[in-house]
Amino acid sequence: MTDVIQQAPSTNPLKVNLLGLTEAKLVAFFELLGEKRFRAAQVLKWIHQLGADNFDEMTNISKALREKLKEHCEIRAPEVLRQLDSTDGTRKFLIEVTGGSVVETVFIPDGERGTLCVSSQVGCSLDCSFCMTGKQGFNRDLTAAEIIGQVWIAAKSFGQLEAGGPRKVTNVVMMGMGEPLMNFDNVVDSMNLMMHDNAYGISKRRVTLSTSGVVPQLDRLGQYTDACLAISLHAPNDALRNELVPINKKYPIAMLLESAQRYIEGLPDTHRKITIEYTLIDHVNDRPEHARELAELLRDVPVKINLIPFNPFNLSNYKRVSNNAMRRFQDILMQEGYITTVRTTRGDDIDAACGQLAGEVNDITKRSQRYKAQFSEVEPVTIVN
Repeated sequence: MTDVIQQAPSTNPLKVNLLGLTEAKLVAFFELLGEKRFRAAQVLKWIHQLGADNFDEMTNISKALREKLKEHCEIRAPEVLRQLDSTDGTRKFLIEVTGGSVVETVFIPDGERGTLCVSSQVGCSLDCSFCMTGKQGFNRDLTAAEIIGQVWIAAKSFGQLEAGGPRKVTNVVMMGMGEPLMNFDNVVDSMNLMMHDNAYGISKRRVTLSTSGVVPQLDRLGQYTDACLAISLHAPNDALRNELVPINKKYPIAMLLESAQRYIEGLPDTHRKITIEYTLIDHVNDRPEHARELAELLRDVPVKINLIPFNPFNLSNYKRVSNNAMRRFQDILMQEGYITTVRTTRGDDIDAACGQLAGEVNDITKRSQRYKAQFSEVEPVTIVN
């Protein structure tokens, strides 16, 4: 039972939090309790399909087993401090995790589709120059219960986990705070729960992991999941990407794209493409020559391209791309034969747009202090008439 307890940390050290356990781990747990394997599927459905967080609700389980579960276990999601609703229907959750830090989760509606952007770390262990999360520093990885708990919280908020409730969360993207592949085991367990028929039953084509390029972990990924893959690229060459995405210095573009292709080629579904995420920043990476270089770079890679207008924030001097530059960039890529979409900015009135997620991080790296000091030293520009 020790291994299971370590994999499912609880707010109560004497109890196992079942929220983050996959069916395989629940099976192992029930066997350790001397119970039948099928109890795992029953409990999984109660938690993730019916939203139960009280063992007394589990009416198809004997009273004796319910009492045993109450003694040894709990079902505990992280606490929602605040829910913010945008005028465009976007919903942001500020979620407090163990230790007092706050992470953010965003739900984005689009017709019948509802996409949940899920965080994987408290802050981010990387430091991409255009991302507000990175400027907050880093505290720790989220547990599997804290990751899947974000899905549980969002689904409950829409009544999805009630009998006959609407299916609002149809897609999940691991694109919130943090680099998912730096928290490999917990992210993989959580994604597999998202796709499991006894849990949320989301199609493998509707669960996407986005990475900045942790190549060794990407090379392992295909052994554990067949979720969709997005690459946070943002530059067509190593010199520029080194400035925007520092991990590129360790794992350059060619190495990253080769790894991504191996992942896609290893999937049973042979028609899947890699999503290339490219944040357009005014006069940094948005020039026509960048578009043409990107088209040449991706010539032999099965991709679709998602262009993302940069969303300004206080600790950055970058500026939002102009609409003309964005359309010109898109037109060049489409003329080169690429499926190219522009991500609509949603939830910017509640700071829920792409790149704006920050939360409140008990930063152990002191990175946030350095950035705040750097920007406080910049003198305001005086305009003389």
